[in-house]
Amino acid sequence: MYLPITIFLLVFITEFILFLGYSYVTSTVHGLYVRLTKDPKVAKQRKLKYELLRMKGELSQTSSQDEFAKWAKMRRKLDKGVADLEKLNSEIAFSKTAFELKVKSVLWVIVHGSQVIMVMWYRKAAVFYLPPGWFGPAQRLLSLPFAPRGSVSVAVWFAVCRRMIKALALTANDFVVSSEKKIPKHESVSS
Repeated sequence: MYLPITIFLLVFITEFILFLGYSYVTSTVHGLYVRLTKDPKVAKQRKLKYELLRMKGELSQTSSQDEFAKWAKMRRKLDKGVADLEKLNSEIAFSKTAFELKVKSVLWVIVHGSQVIMVMWYRKAAVFYLPPGWFGPAQRLLSLPFAPRGSVSVAVWFAVCRRMIKALALTANDFVVSSEKKIPKHESVSS
């Protein structure tokens, strides 16, 4: 009885990933990756941002008319820091895009490839057998493509699980939306 539960869990995980969206999952995974690996570029970016904010504060306190030489030197240093930050930001954005592309590819394989592999691997296996005569001629349809007659095939079970999970998600979403509409807002009593 492990096959139907395995298929249900696989469909649940893949539908959850699809519900969240590839972009959200990849950006979350990238954030975790950066925190766990303590990326030196990100640390340098934070340090540079802090330094630039400090320099901006000093520059705003320096009079451009009274202390022009000091102000000009600070301004050039600030401009160089901003250029360095922009270059570092573009490097980080490029590496983030490359990382997210790899994660999206892995997610695609997990979502679609795992199901195709399961269907191909267990194409002749019965997920479970139906009571004889309950579904009449539909029994043959439920066992398509290669499962024994009178059983439910892996492909059909994937479709049933996906349909049930999507229906439950829509019902839960409708329930949350309708309960939010019914919550009365507190009005102040005017005297």
